[in-house]
Formats: sequence, C-alpha cells, structure tokens
Amino acid sequence: MTRSTSANGGQGGPRGRVRMSPPPDLVAAPGYGARRLYQAYLAAWNRHVDAVLTGPQFAVLSAIRAHPDADQTALAGAVALDTSTMADVCRRMERRGLITRTAAPHDARAKVLTLTEEGAAALAETNRRARALDEALLDGCPPEQRPQIASLLNDLGQQWERVAERDAL
Repeated sequence: MTRSTSANGGQGGPRGRVRMSPPPDLVAAPGYGARRLYQAYLAAWNRHVDAVLTGPQFAVLSAIRAHPDADQTALAGAVALDTSTMADVCRRMERRGLITRTAAPHDARAKVLTLTEEGAAALAETNRRARALDEALLDGCPPEQRPQIASLLNDLGQQWERVAERDAL
C-alpha cells in the first residue's frame, strides 16, 4: 500500500484518504492496463480535444472523409463500431448538422453518409486538437518508435476482437 503524507504531517491525501496501489494480479492483467489507458484517454480527449464530439463520432467523420461514397454499414466496420451503435452515432451527428444520410442508389435501405460543411469544419478542428493530444500522449516515446506503438495497439485490438467473437476460450 502506498501512503501519502499531507502537509500537516498526517497520512493520506486530500481529506486524509489513503492511496492504495492496485493488486499485483491486476497490474499483470492486460485488460486492466487497457482499461486504464482507455479511461485516461477519454479524460484527456474530453479535456483537450472536445467534450461534445466523442471519439467514435470523430472516427466516423474521419472515415466519411476517407470513403466519401461508402454506406453506413461499411463505415461501421472501418471504425470498429457495431451497426446499432453506428446508427445511433450517425443519428446524433445528423441532428447536429455534421453529416447527411441519404438512401444508397443500390439499396434504399442502406444509408450513404456525407460530411456537411459544418461537419468538415468540425473534423478539421477536432483533427488538429486530436493530433496534438497524440503528441502529448506519446511524448515520452522516441519519435521513431511511435508508428510501431500505434501498430502494436491496433494489432492488439484486432486480436482482442477475435477473442471476443470466440464461442469459448
């Protein structure tokens, strides 16, 4: 257990609270580390990038820019969202005027997503702040290793998605 001492000589942090270290079995678990990374990332995103436009919304806007004639289902796969989550994310962005959804020419049930001018502007500004956050998050890592770190994280994501889809371990 890690204890901190307050300025008045008492133990504990604010209001005398004791700070405890996580148990060793948690620290050794990759899921615990991933959850901590994700919680820290969300906090940093909300504080430094955008408290309204979420990471998934940003990913969808980026994918629409990269694949302008793609339908909602295809883009969901590109940004690692299930189709029901993607539909909800797109409805919210459409209400905010960031995207339009129109019937696909090949299938009226499919929706083609397009950035609006407001969406393109929001994406550009958010992208600028997100890249600054990326730099801050990887600040302690040598610049030549940063592409490998991003690749490793994405490879782990793909592996963990495959594990999640298994019927049994």
